[in-house]
Amino acid sequence: MKSTFVIGDIHGGLKALLQILDRASVKAEDRLIFLGDYVDGWSESAQLIDYLIQLSLKQECIFLRGNHDEWCEEWLRSGNADSEWLIHGGTATVQSYEGFSINAKQKHLEFFEKMIPYFIDHHNRLYVHAGFTSMNGPAKEFHISNFSRDRSLWEMALIADKTIAKDSLTYPKRLKLFNEIFIGHTPTLNYEEQTPMHACNVWDIDTGAAFTGSLSIMDVDSKNYWQSEPVKNLYPGEKGRNKN
Repeated sequence: MKSTFVIGDIHGGLKALLQILDRASVKAEDRLIFLGDYVDGWSESAQLIDYLIQLSLKQECIFLRGNHDEWCEEWLRSGNADSEWLIHGGTATVQSYEGFSINAKQKHLEFFEKMIPYFIDHHNRLYVHAGFTSMNGPAKEFHISNFSRDRSLWEMALIADKTIAKDSLTYPKRLKLFNEIFIGHTPTLNYEEQTPMHACNVWDIDTGAAFTGSLSIMDVDSKNYWQSEPVKNLYPGEKGRNKN
C-alpha cells in the first residue's frame, strides 16, 4: 500500500535523512514530501542535494522551497554569498561544495529552480515551508516570501487551539481553508518540544534538526512519526546552526 510521508527541515544532515527513511521503512512506491531547508547547518548540504536528485529518479518526491534554499539558489546562480546567509549556516554549505565541478553546481541550481512554494494534495491538505497570510489561500498570497518565512500562521494556530472553538465566528479563516496544514521553518525546540507539534489543524514537523534536535518524518494519514538520533550526535565536532 502506498503511503505519503512528510519530512521536516534537514539542514545538511544527510545521515539523519538516511536514518529516518530506514526507520520509517519507506518503500519505492511511497510519496515523499519535503518541507524545505535542505541546506545550511551540518557539513553535507551539497551531498544531500546530490542524494535527493538521485532519490527523485526512483520515487515520487515533492520538494518545497525554504528560505535557506532561496539563499543557496541565489549563490549557485550568481556566486554572491549573502552575508546574512553565511551567518545563518551558509558558510557550512559553501564549504560542502568544495570539489564540486561547475557542471555539478549547475545541476544543483536546476534542482533548486524546480522547487515549488507549496503543495495541496487530493485530500485538501496543504504543505508549505513556513505559512501564508491571505484569507483566500496561498494562491492569492500577495507576498510570496511568506511561503518560506511566515510564522504568523503557526503562532495563530497555537493561540486558537487553546482559546477559540472551531465553530466560532472568530475562528481563523485561514485555518478553515484546508483539512490539514503541514509546515516546517519554526523549530519545535522553541517551545521546548522534541517531537512534531499539533495545533488546530496545523502540524509543525521541524523538530530542530539544525540545532540540538532530531530530524522527523511523519505518515500524513496515520500521524505515526519516526525520528533520527539528535543530528549533532551524527556529526560530532560540528556546531550546526547557531541562529534561527
